[in-house]
Amino acid sequence: MQPVLGLISHGTSSPDGQAVILALAEAVAADLRERGITDTLALGHVDVQAPDVAEVLATLPADRTTVLVPLLLSPGYHVHVDLAEAVAGAGGPAPDGMGSVPGRPVRDIRVAGTLGPDPRLAELLAAKLPALDDGDEVILVAAGSSDERANDASRAVGDLLAETLARPVHTTFLAGDHDNLRDIVEQKSHLGRRLVAANYLLAPGYFDDLAARLLATVGGRLSAPLLHPSSPAPRQLVDIVRDRMVAVL
Repeated sequence: MQPVLGLISHGTSSPDGQAVILALAEAVAADLRERGITDTLALGHVDVQAPDVAEVLATLPADRTTVLVPLLLSPGYHVHVDLAEAVAGAGGPAPDGMGSVPGRPVRDIRVAGTLGPDPRLAELLAAKLPALDDGDEVILVAAGSSDERANDASRAVGDLLAETLARPVHTTFLAGDHDNLRDIVEQKSHLGRRLVAANYLLAPGYFDDLAARLLATVGGRLSAPLLHPSSPAPRQLVDIVRDRMVAVL
């Protein structure tokens, strides 16, 4: 019996952001059905939008292996807490420190890895950058998290991008106190070098708008997020989602 798939995004109030996430889900569904991996897929969100993770799990058949693939770039609170608790609440394995309900059969629900880190993301980020001059200062702009595991995963992608470009890349964050983009912009604005930012955000929305405003204050350049309304879902992202699902089967 084929497994079923739940794609779980962060959620956004941006219409463009919602549209590109839906387009990615549709591209993934077409790819998986063509390969005969699954015929059942649902899209849910951990915040802002409905359905939430619990609602998605309730719609997927409980007698088949369920795989949740987070459409998130790095593993932070939403993965380690929100997804884990939703899985346990739906009858799946309980996270560490939470006991299972005695006598209740455990539903086969598996949480796959996040989209990043992955070398293919670095390749996609590099392709979205404008032509670089020797004097440009290249940075990676990520959302940032209170969970350092997520921040470390973003820094790993920054390192991969540096290898791809064969030049230094400094990872910055839009949230948090350490390596905050706002501080970096203020520091670099006095050096007379152009800031070129690789946009490590999945879709348009609040953080993308914030990054664009901050870079604009110093005449910096910000690439488009990984998903953008002007182009179809990148093949790299579809392949990564499929690989994350297959890896836990």
